[in-house]
Amino acid sequence: MPVARTRSVALLGLSGSIVEVEADLGSQLPAFLVIGLPDAAIGESRERVRAAAANSGCPLPARRLTVNLSPATLPKHGSGFDLAIAIACLAAAGRLDASSAGSLVHLGELGLDGRLRPTDGVLPAVLAARRAGADRVMVPTANAPEAALVDGIEVVGVASLAEAVAWHGGDVEVVPVDAVLPADAPEPPLVHTGDLADVVGNPEAVAALIAAAAGGHHLGLYGPPGAGKTMLASRLPGILPDLALDQSLEVASLRSLSGLGVGGLSARPPFEAPHHTASAASIIGGGGRLIRPGAAARASHGVLFLDEAPEFPASVLDVLRQPLESRSISIHRASAIASFPASFQLVLAANPCPCGQWSPKGESCTCAPSVKRRYLSRISGPLRDRLDLELWVPRLTTTASAGEGGRVSSDEARRRVELARTVAAERYRGTPWRTNAEVPGPWLRGTGGMHPGHRATVAIDRALESGGLTMRGYDKVLRLAWTLADLDGAGVPDGDHVGQANVLRRAPLWAA
Repeated sequence: MPVARTRSVALLGLSGSIVEVEADLGSQLPAFLVIGLPDAAIGESRERVRAAAANSGCPLPARRLTVNLSPATLPKHGSGFDLAIAIACLAAAGRLDASSAGSLVHLGELGLDGRLRPTDGVLPAVLAARRAGADRVMVPTANAPEAALVDGIEVVGVASLAEAVAWHGGDVEVVPVDAVLPADAPEPPLVHTGDLADVVGNPEAVAALIAAAAGGHHLGLYGPPGAGKTMLASRLPGILPDLALDQSLEVASLRSLSGLGVGGLSARPPFEAPHHTASAASIIGGGGRLIRPGAAARASHGVLFLDEAPEFPASVLDVLRQPLESRSISIHRASAIASFPASFQLVLAANPCPCGQWSPKGESCTCAPSVKRRYLSRISGPLRDRLDLELWVPRLTTTASAGEGGRVSSDEARRRVELARTVAAERYRGTPWRTNAEVPGPWLRGTGGMHPGHRATVAIDRALESGGLTMRGYDKVLRLAWTLADLDGAGVPDGDHVGQANVLRRAPLWAA
């Protein structure tokens, strides 16, 4: 058969498209061409495929082979097309059953000895294949457990090209080989081991953390070194509800696309805490033609924690402004646009000044007022305006640490959060929103009934008129007020809920 076909998957961001891999066996002088907008890694597959086929006992014929990756206008990248190219070429040469080759989606990189190496992004690729109607996929043995996380599609794991050819009915001797295992990848950080009950002497901070978890709100923590800001932030994932199945798949797909380990589906929210030396690309994602997700995308359905936030370059912090509003990340390149989810909760932690000793009570701070203002201004006003809560975290005193009663455990806090989220989800039934933080302003001021002039919004109405509150800030106060009402079991927010939400909008240091 002069022309044979099989299929593979081209990933662009987290979405994938089926690519038809066509191989034509011509009668011209021997050559091997790959066309259809391949990148350098796919162009080099010619040598990998030729050597792997020869070393597997099924050499390619000494004729002109032309491989087309269709649609030709879709950018393709990575070595994951090797297996599909090899199967299509061998099918065109009559070395295996062409109809069997066309019935599968093939993913995997070939070594020169014919062994199949694991590739990144197998999980989102298999998800894309299933959505496109494929019912069977062939992957390297090392990627088979990851691919098997997708229901509704049969996974065929093979360790070598010879194994794949034999599976398709080819006459080749299969020599058992050791599967190529992926390099050790870091496991997700274990941030849920600490209990919220470990936090002593700061019930206001605990209450604010529970409110942030219940409504999905972004949070700013400010205070001197050693006050417990990092401890509070690390407890937030532990009081969030478990992830739904589709959310777990999305989290695992993002880890797979990032080249991190995917041992299975986890029901717990992710936690990302990049260092303040991180670049904008590492936070938001990027790269060349192969666009990978950054920390903000990997934190989807979980928490993105930026400790020592003023130490981050302002340009790095400000790239988060658009994702915080749209809950998605779009990375534009000349040839394509890649999109990633960004449904994370942002937690910023910062000292109040370079020396860290300032407090509303006027402790021994050695920083001049201009130095303090310049330090805090590294967190831009537009970014702060996107935070729903800002909290001052004081240092623990002997009197406060002596009180052992009234602590809230993570299990108890999670039950309160789940109950509040259930109430919110019921209220937003029939809409695309599930948490208060997602609800747009027009709903709050329309269907929600909390319009300017309502008796519960008198205080923030005055702040809006005087310019002390932006309309975005006004809406965020209303969202937080709904969360406080849900935690209290109230039907609708009252003046106390709105007033408390307004107080939580700004930490005391911003007025200093």
